[in-house]
Amino acid sequence: MNIFNKKYLLMLASIFALSLLLVACGGGDGDESEDTGSEDSGSEEESDSGSGEGSEEASGDFESDQWRMVTEELQGEVQFVYAQEFAKRIEEKTGGAITVEALEYGALGSETDQAQLLQQGGVELAVMSPGFTGGQVPDGQIFSMHYLFPTDQEQIHQILKDSEALNTDLRKKYEEHSITPLAYWSEGQMAWTSNTAIKSPSDWEGLNVRVQESPLMRESYDAYGATVQSLSWGELYTALDRETVDAQENPIFFIESASFNEVQDYMMISGHNNYVAMTTANTEWYNGLDDNVKAVVDETVKELQDWVFDEQKKQNEAGLQAIKDEGSTEVIEFDEDQIAEFREAIQPVHEYYREEVEGIDPELFDKLKGEIEEVTGE
Repeated sequence: MNIFNKKYLLMLASIFALSLLLVACGGGDGDESEDTGSEDSGSEEESDSGSGEGSEEASGDFESDQWRMVTEELQGEVQFVYAQEFAKRIEEKTGGAITVEALEYGALGSETDQAQLLQQGGVELAVMSPGFTGGQVPDGQIFSMHYLFPTDQEQIHQILKDSEALNTDLRKKYEEHSITPLAYWSEGQMAWTSNTAIKSPSDWEGLNVRVQESPLMRESYDAYGATVQSLSWGELYTALDRETVDAQENPIFFIESASFNEVQDYMMISGHNNYVAMTTANTEWYNGLDDNVKAVVDETVKELQDWVFDEQKKQNEAGLQAIKDEGSTEVIEFDEDQIAEFREAIQPVHEYYREEVEGIDPELFDKLKGEIEEVTGE
């Protein structure tokens, strides 16, 4: 009986010890499995799938959405490649949750049609010129003014990025019309083309020049003795070819891309102005974005300021070289004396803008002039 009890107690003790060992081992394995499994899983994903897990996490922060961005130019041209780069970065930053369709000129109508579509919320985003909204936002005509901005491209870039008059004051005026300018940027300096060599203001006498729909542009060319005609650029090549208009202005890359040099004998690099584009959003749509989405949009627009400066510089240099190589259009580059003569001729238009143009804010104009003077030191 004692022997049996001893054996029985020994067996129970052994079973109990074994069960404790199994529980301990099981618990230990479970803990190690969870800890090690988590670490190993992360290591494998980082080494095998790269940013795949990061993309999934990013997309989880953003609701799926599709936007459209209209432009005034064709594939390969500055505005369109800007829209493509914007779309690429937005998709990357949202892990593919948000996509942006870049639309070239004509996909949704003319420049004026596209501006109206943005205002009505038919598209979320647009790259546009202020010239096509001058009738609604009179202060936007400030970009049409000849010899207001410097000829130095780096200085223009700085002004457009940093100007409070433009990025705060003028932005508010556009927002009254459901357009929010997120950034202003230059597509390069404008050049004149004509079948008449233009070397002084008097050479404009009697010429008919195509312009955007802007009362100030009419006043500017009137100061030189020219008449103006408003046309969409889609009609311009034919008008130049048939000589229903004699001259036009555009950045150099666009003149070459649109083949205007084929039907014009002279191109004047005059320093009279720059083609300013705006990255814009429908105001109600933009204000309704979630904070994290709006932050991604703002961040991307800011990044693209320097990117598009380099892009337009590259395209304008290539366009100028192509026009020179083609050889049928004589390129005339103004010297400082010629620029000074034109600058003097246009000064009454600056005064006319400030004192006579209905609906503009003279203080905004004065503020911008002061900012320009700070940058140029003049």
